[in-house]
Amino acid sequence: MTPQREEAERFMRLARRDEAAFRALLDSATVDFPVACFHAQQAVEKALKAVMFLHGLEFRRTHDLEELSGTLADTGVNIPLEGEELRRLTPYAVEFRYDDEPMPLVSPEQAISYTSRVLAWADKILANFP
Repeated sequence: MTPQREEAERFMRLARRDEAAFRALLDSATVDFPVACFHAQQAVEKALKAVMFLHGLEFRRTHDLEELSGTLADTGVNIPLEGEELRRLTPYAVEFRYDDEPMPLVSPEQAISYTSRVLAWADKILANFP
């Protein structure tokens, strides 16, 4: 197993952990939605980075999902989310962690859809990558 594949698989494990945390917090009556969405954003971010590791792509340390998606797109790898969807999810990584009254940018259903689609896409790439 190559170091790139090992790191990709590690990041997918981390992405699944964040997705599980997102879903658990989403079902909690005591947790604000933006706190749960932090983990949705993290799951998507880590899945994108997993695919980047697999392809041997370098990237700067960032939470910007559009930037990560753009780096993938530059090499012909397109993700299953549109730019607008990425823009709506990205602020949950940093900005909303420090705001006690954030404006919701996504619905719970959208956040579930985004994480499910990206993790399934990344899993498929990892399963079929040589």
